[in-house]
Amino acid sequence: MNNPIRLYMSMSLDGFIAGPDDRPGQELGRDGGRLFNWLDDRESDGPSGQVYREARASGAVISGRRTFELAGRWQGDHHDGVPIFVLTHRVEDGDVPPGHARFVTDVEDCARQARAAAGDRPVMVHGAGAAQALLRSGQLDEMEIHLVPVLLGDGRRLFDHLGARHIELDLVRRLEDRDVTHLRYRVRRPERAA
Repeated sequence: MNNPIRLYMSMSLDGFIAGPDDRPGQELGRDGGRLFNWLDDRESDGPSGQVYREARASGAVISGRRTFELAGRWQGDHHDGVPIFVLTHRVEDGDVPPGHARFVTDVEDCARQARAAAGDRPVMVHGAGAAQALLRSGQLDEMEIHLVPVLLGDGRRLFDHLGARHIELDLVRRLEDRDVTHLRYRVRRPERAA
């Protein structure tokens, strides 16, 4: 697939993407910053640098509303002026997102707009809510999980609200670096009856 919709997410070994009590001013929760220590190597020629450069080469971003707000709306520019599609349940009158961001309330429409905007480049996904909605709707193609060898014990989980769906994944790539293993999975599509 030329422009996959790909989740990029750092996660603890016990499945948390943020520590407990994540909120404005403490966006990663207590001790959640540990999940992003691998970014210290983002300028390296090693695996973490490679993964970081790939993420920055994406042509559009899909974010959940909560992530967008916790990130200070990225001041309207996630990276390099690419459009940001914020998946949200509601849009308040007069709430205009800054810069290159726009609110979208339908998950399939959000995916369609992001793919079109990205051209032949991948679409980056941020946030558990957006990832789960895209998975449920069959729009998420790949997951790049940055697995960090730590047990946070509590916090915000990546896959808490998928329901009873069984989703198969194929490991596409594994890159190991200091204090992180970057795992890329392709989401298997159910076989269609002939």
